[in-house]
Amino acid sequence: MSAHHPDDRYATQGDLVLVLNCGSSSIKFALFDAGCRPLPRQPVWNGKVQGIGREATTFGETGVAPRPATLDAQQPHHAALALIRERVVARLGTRRLAAVAHRVVHGGSKYSQPVRLDAQVLADLRSYVPLAPLHQPFALEAVAALLDSRPDLPQVACFDTAFHHTLPRVEQMLPLPQAAWQRGLRRYGFHGLSYDYIAGVLGERYGAAACGRVVVAHLGSGASLCALQDLRSVATTMGFSALDGLMMGTRCGALDPGALLYLMEIEQLSLAQVGHLLYHESGLLGVSGVSADPPALFALEDAAGETGDNVRSALALYVRRIVREIGALAAVLGGLDLLVFTAGIGEHSAEIRARVGRDLAFLGLELDAAANAANAPVISSEASRVRVLVEPTNEEWVAATQALAVLQASDSA
Repeated sequence: MSAHHPDDRYATQGDLVLVLNCGSSSIKFALFDAGCRPLPRQPVWNGKVQGIGREATTFGETGVAPRPATLDAQQPHHAALALIRERVVARLGTRRLAAVAHRVVHGGSKYSQPVRLDAQVLADLRSYVPLAPLHQPFALEAVAALLDSRPDLPQVACFDTAFHHTLPRVEQMLPLPQAAWQRGLRRYGFHGLSYDYIAGVLGERYGAAACGRVVVAHLGSGASLCALQDLRSVATTMGFSALDGLMMGTRCGALDPGALLYLMEIEQLSLAQVGHLLYHESGLLGVSGVSADPPALFALEDAAGETGDNVRSALALYVRRIVREIGALAAVLGGLDLLVFTAGIGEHSAEIRARVGRDLAFLGLELDAAANAANAPVISSEASRVRVLVEPTNEEWVAATQALAVLQASDSA
C-alpha cells in the first residue's frame, strides 16, 4: 500500500473477514475488521466487479472511481475472483485473513443456520442451483475455487433463506400433494440477510415499538416484502424461488402457472426459453420495453405514444403489486404499525415510496413529502397511524458477523 493511502492505519491491526456476494454479472466484496468488538458496521474496504461476461467490465473500490477491467472471456467469473483476490492480498499488509463469508441465496430445508463450508456442504448446495440460478452457481464457484487454492482458509456460507425458518408451516406450504413437501417443494423466502440486519436495527432503535406489526420492503433489482412479528419473519412474498412475489427489475414475480403452460404448450417455448423470459425479460424491463430502472422510467413517463404508455403501465403495475402485497401482509399481521423501505430502490426512490404511500392511505398511512424527498430516516407525517422509515441495509456486515460466530463456536467446541 502507498504511504499516503487513508486506509494504511488498518495494516497493523487485527484480522480481517472478507465477504463475497456473487451474482451472475457482478461480485461485491467487503473487508471487515475482525479485531474490533463489536464488529464495525462499516467495512475497512469494499468494492464491486460489474459487467462480468459482458464487453464493458469495471472494477470499483473504496475511494476510487470504477475503471475498466479485462477478464478472461472463457472463465470471466474465475478471472473476476482472481482480480479481487489479488487486490485483497495487496490490501492486507501485515494482517491476516481470518475467514471468507459468502452470501449464499439458498440453503434449502437442510441449512437454517450459517455453516462452515467443506466438500460435502458444497455438494448439498449445488443441488439448490435450479432454485436460484442468478446467484447460487456463482457463489459456489467462488467457494470451490477457494477450497481448491486455500483449503486452510475458513469459509462460511450465510444463507438468504435462513432468516425465514421462523415462518409458520402454513406460510411454508404450497398447495401441492404432500409428496412435493417431502421432496422440498415449499416456500423458503429470500433476502434474509437484509431482513436480519433491518430487524436488528429496529430492535436497537425502537425497542418494544419495533416488536409489533412490521412490514419491511426490500426493493432493489430483486424485490420482496417480509412481515415481522417480535422481529421474526412470519410471512414473506418470495417463496420456492426468487421469481415469486413482487414484480422486479427483470423478473416477473407471482404469475398464473397457466400462463407458463400456455407459453410452453401453445407458443412452443422451450423450458430454457421460458426460464430466460421469466428471469431476464420480464418485470419493469418487460412491461416497459425500455428499462428495468425506475429513475430511467420516470424520465420517460411523459413520453408520447407507445413508449410513454408502456412506461406508465410498468410503473403502475410495479406500485400496484407492492401495495397489494403490503395489504396482504397487513391482513396476516392483523394491522400495520411500521413500514420500512430498504435496498437500492427502497432507500433512494422517493417517487416509488410516495406512490406506495398514497395507495396505502386506507391504513391510516401518510407521508411527510419533504422528509420523503430527502430520504430521511422517518418519512411518515405526525398524523400517520403507521410509522414509515427508510433504513439502509447492510447484508455484508450480517454475513461477516455470522461467519465470526461460526468460527468462535467451532473454536470453543
